Amino acid sequence: MAGLGLASVAAWDPCRRWGSTAFGFHRGLSALLARKPERTPRGLPACRQKSSVSFLSRPDLPNLAYKRLKGKSPGIIFIPGYVSSMNGTKALAVEEFCSSLGHAYIRFDYSGVGNSDGNLQECTVGRWRKDVLSIIDDLAVGPQILVGSSLGGWLMFHAAIARPQKVVALIGVATAVDGVVTQFNQLPVEVKKEIEMKGVWNMPSKYSEEGFYHIPYSFIKEAEHHCLLHSPIPVNCPIRLLHGMKDDIVPWHTSMQVADRVVSRDVDVILRKDSDHRMKEKADIQLLVCTIDDLIDKLSTVVN
Repeated sequence: MAGLGLASVAAWDPCRRWGSTAFGFHRGLSALLARKPERTPRGLPACRQKSSVSFLSRPDLPNLAYKRLKGKSPGIIFIPGYVSSMNGTKALAVEEFCSSLGHAYIRFDYSGVGNSDGNLQECTVGRWRKDVLSIIDDLAVGPQILVGSSLGGWLMFHAAIARPQKVVALIGVATAVDGVVTQFNQLPVEVKKEIEMKGVWNMPSKYSEEGFYHIPYSFIKEAEHHCLLHSPIPVNCPIRLLHGMKDDIVPWHTSMQVADRVVSRDVDVILRKDSDHRMKEKADIQLLVCTIDDLIDKLSTVVN
């Protein structure tokens, strides 16, 4: 349902069957989400299966560090945000959840980030897009649900466009489609000219230890080639977009724009009134894993 208003969002509560009432806008789940109570976890259970760090070797491309759990289909792949590693709160919580259900799961580091090889200063949106496709092509088995956080939400749409037979659903968390390009274009003309001359944008961020990210001007220009919001987004699978209304990095209106531009008719935008960009508080994590569980349920029903 592209272009959802708040009234529509309010009726969708993927965690009702866990008895959760902590989701602000989300009340009153229908009987759809009462299916399969026998596999419902109690909260976030302890991880049953440990994953160890491995490396994906690629000719002429940096080796990628990843962790994988083997299990049932559909598998889940977590795509992190800008310069975020695979050891973030959301990535670990999703791994724990997938382990509890026995579903396959992969988390990884982009080239130039975390334990992966590569030089961060040479990385681009295009190169990280190749990283995501390498994970899907070389590691993932069978249909996959992609969970993309921030920049990862942008990349998951590119992956769904490139691999429509393998990507069966998308979940975006503070989805930053066209994010860095949009933010740069909103700067005053004189500031943009100064960045171009210096060759780097010191973008203020409370999430960086230095207080800002050093973004090469070349990164921004290359990212322009991967923008999606200027035309219909050719993705037809189920899509769930979670966003905090207190996000001061990527406005929640971005998720509404994505919902409006995407071709799929099975699109829900789910807003949390008090959540920020990271969406890593307990209630945010519960909403995320509930949304994953709901999509697994939905896809299993379609297959069966």
